Amino acid sequence: MDGYVIALIMFGALMIGIMMGIPIAFTMSGISIIVGFFIWGGTTSLTGFVLSAYSDVGQFVFTAVPLYIFMAGILRYSDLVEGMYEAFYRWFGGLRGGLAVGTTIIATLFSAMVGTTMVSTAALGAIARPSMIRRGYNDVLTQGVILAGSGLGILIPPSIVMIIYAVIADVSPGQLFMAGILPGIMMAVLIIIYSLVVCWVRPDFGPAIPKAERFTWKEKFVALKGVILPLAVIATVLVTIFMGVATPTEAAAVGVVGSLICAGIKRKLSWSNIKNMFEMTIGLCAMLFWLVIGASAYAKIVSLTRVGEYLSGLIEGWNLSPMMFLIVVLIVYFILGIPLDAVPILFMTAPIIMPIFESMGIDLVWFGVIFIISAITANLSPPFGIQMFILKGVAPDIKISDTFKACWPMVGLFTLGTIILFIFPEIVTWLPNQMYK
Repeated sequence: MDGYVIALIMFGALMIGIMMGIPIAFTMSGISIIVGFFIWGGTTSLTGFVLSAYSDVGQFVFTAVPLYIFMAGILRYSDLVEGMYEAFYRWFGGLRGGLAVGTTIIATLFSAMVGTTMVSTAALGAIARPSMIRRGYNDVLTQGVILAGSGLGILIPPSIVMIIYAVIADVSPGQLFMAGILPGIMMAVLIIIYSLVVCWVRPDFGPAIPKAERFTWKEKFVALKGVILPLAVIATVLVTIFMGVATPTEAAAVGVVGSLICAGIKRKLSWSNIKNMFEMTIGLCAMLFWLVIGASAYAKIVSLTRVGEYLSGLIEGWNLSPMMFLIVVLIVYFILGIPLDAVPILFMTAPIIMPIFESMGIDLVWFGVIFIISAITANLSPPFGIQMFILKGVAPDIKISDTFKACWPMVGLFTLGTIILFIFPEIVTWLPNQMYK
C-alpha cells in the first residue's frame, strides 16, 4: 500500500475518533500502535511507542511546561487578577468602553503570566465578566473582549505552545518568545481600538462611570500597587531571557520563584491554595503530555509514510509560490483548529510541512507566530471553538448565541492581524534579530 494512502487512512481514522468523542491523545496513540503493528508486526510497534514517548517527553526543554503551568496556578490562586482589575477600573472606568480597554490590558498581562488560554479564559470569565455586566456593559462585547484577550495567552511569552513548536521546528525558544511580543501587543491594540469604536457608535454597549462616582488621582495611583507584582513577574521572566541570563526553561524556574514570592506577599500561600495549585498543575500536565505522547507517535508514523515527499513533488508540479503555499497551509490549519488544539495539529502536520517550508526558505520563527495566531482564530471560531466552551463552563448563564456574536468580530480582528504580519514580517522578526545580533 502506498504511503500517502496509509496517511489518508490515519487522518480519516483520527477524524472519526474525534467525532465519536474519544480523547484526541488516546485516538492518536491507538492509531499509531495499530498502524505500527501492521508495518512492523509483533510487539515492535508497542516497544517503539514506549521508546518514542520517553524520548520525546524526556527532552530538557519540556521541563519548562510544568513550571509555567505551576506559575499559572500560583498566579490564579493568589488573587492577582482582582488587584489588576481594580487598578484598571479606576484608571479607565471614566471612558466610554473603558472597562473593555482595562479588561483587554488585564487579559494581555495575565495571559502573558500564565502562558495558557484555558487558565486565562476561566479566570477572566469568572472575575471580569460579572463586573462588566454589573456596570451595564453589553454581554456580547464583554464576552468578545474576554475571549480575544485570553487567546493571547499562547502568543505572548512565556507560552507553552511556543515551547512545543520550538522543539518540533528545531528553532530557538528564546527567539520565538521574543518574536511573539510585538504581534501580541499589536493584537491587544486592535482589540482596544475595536472596543472603543463599538462603544463610541453604541454608547449603551459600554457606559462610562458617572462623574460623581469617578476616582481621584490619589485613588488611581494607590490602585497601581495591584499591577506592580504581576508586572514584576513578567519583566523578570522576559528580561532574563532577553539579556541571555537564562534560557526559557531556566526562566520558568525564575518565574515560579517570583510568583511564590508574590503569593507570599499577598498571604495566599495557604495549604488549601497550595493544594489547588498542585492539582491544577498535575491535571493540565497529564492532559498535555498525553497529547504530546500520542501526537508525537502519530507524527512519527506519518513521517515514515513519506507523505511529505509525495506532497513536495505535487507542490513542485503545481508551481505554487511560497506565499500561495502559506495561504493554503493557513486555511487548512484554520479548519483543523476549530475542533483541535494547537498541539496535536503541530504534531500531525510538522513532518509534512516543515521540510517543504525549509526548501522554500520560509522563516520558521516567523511562521511559528503566524501559526499561533491562526490557532487562536480557530479556537474562537463558532460553532466548535474551544474557548467558547471554557467560558461557558465558568459562566453557565451565557447564551451561546451571544457567544457566537461575540466571536465573529474577534475572528475578523485576528485575521486582520495575520494579514498585517504577512505584509510587515519585520513586526515578528525585528526583536529576535536584535536579541541574536
